[in-house]
Formats: sequence, structure tokens, C-alpha cells
Amino acid sequence: MAADAPKQKTIAENRRARFDYFLEDHIEAGLQLRGTEIKALRDGRANIAESYVSPEGREMVLINADIPPYKMANRFNHEPRRHRKLLLHRKQIDKLIGAVQREGRTIVPVRLYLNEAGKAKLEIALAKGKKLHDKRETAAERDWQRDKARLLRDKG
Repeated sequence: MAADAPKQKTIAENRRARFDYFLEDHIEAGLQLRGTEIKALRDGRANIAESYVSPEGREMVLINADIPPYKMANRFNHEPRRHRKLLLHRKQIDKLIGAVQREGRTIVPVRLYLNEAGKAKLEIALAKGKKLHDKRETAAERDWQRDKARLLRDKG
């Protein structure tokens, strides 16, 4: 069973997004990267915790994602927090732009990974913001699951 699963190497994960938002529609997007950026990603260094996706014209752009400079590169290294274009189908872009403009949704990056072909992919999700009471409910549910697992483990 494990041999059939796709071999994906997770580089960065936005765990805060699951706490702050109701994640609804997950989409896999490619990233338009420079040579030193993909080398830095293959080293496993990136941060998408404070980043978001925004429409610019008729394109989707990843903003504020941090890919640190590749240490073996020379003066032609990339800028760490530059805007990076997402590679999506036109129908997907139109759907996301419509959801942001009409429904007030947010597009958050959930996970940055390398697929089995070695290409960098970004899993994005259409999200709806949680209110404070929803966050408290999520925290209470998480604590209960942790306590329940601890009780089951101890009592057997």
C-alpha cells in the first residue's frame, strides 16, 4: 500500500492556516521559479507561514513567501521574498478571482512540496476566516482529542 502512494517531499507547511481559516477547496498549482530558487527548495528551505495568494490582473501571485538565498550561488542569487506567479488553468484562475471578489474569500497556501517528478508545487485552498469563538472551539476539540488519546493509551 505504501509503495503505491506518490512520493512527495514536503518542504513547508502552513499549519496556522488550518487554525485561522475554514479551508474549503484545495487546488494544486505550479510555481514560476528561478534556478537558484528551485535549488534552495531542494535543500528543503522555505517558509510559507505568513504568505498569501492574490490576484494581479488575470494572474494569481504568491506574496510574502520566503525562499532563502541558495548558499552556493553567486551574485545572481534570487530575492528571498519576491512575488512569484502561480501556474494554473484559466478556469481555475477565474473561479478563484470570482470567489475572492464576490464572496470575500481568501486564498491561502497550505503546503509547498516537490512532486514525484521533482517539480515544485503549491497546494492552495480557498478559505473563509474563522471568528474568535470558532478558534476556541477548534482549540477545545484539539485538546479533547489529545486527552482522549492519552486516556486510551494509559487505560488500554
